[in-house]
Amino acid sequence: MKQSMNMGGSIVSKNILEKKGRIKWCFREESANAIDNGWRFLSEINTDDYLQDASNMVVCDWGTLFEIEPAIAPIFNMPIGTDLTLMYENQRKYFVFTETGEICVL
Repeated sequence: MKQSMNMGGSIVSKNILEKKGRIKWCFREESANAIDNGWRFLSEINTDDYLQDASNMVVCDWGTLFEIEPAIAPIFNMPIGTDLTLMYENQRKYFVFTETGEICVL
C-alpha cells in the first residue's frame, strides 16, 4: 500500500529519519499551517535534552514517514488530541493510547 504524497507534512525527530531510532510516540495537534497534518513523531531514543533542541525536529512528508514505518497508515485520520505509543513485540506492532495503555483498535 502506497500512501499519497499529498497527505501533508508531520514534525518528526531526526532520529527517525536517520534510522537511529524507531517511531515510538505519535500525537496529533492542531495544524500550524495548511501543509501541516498535525502529526508529531518521536523516537524511542529521544531524550528530554534532545527534544529541547528544535533543530532535532524536522518537517517530513507523510509518504516518506510511511515508507519508514508502514504501521502508521491507519492512524492518519485520527482526531486532534490523539496520543499513541507504537509497541513492538517480536514481529508484531500495535498502538496503545499513551495515557491509558489501552490497545488502540484500528
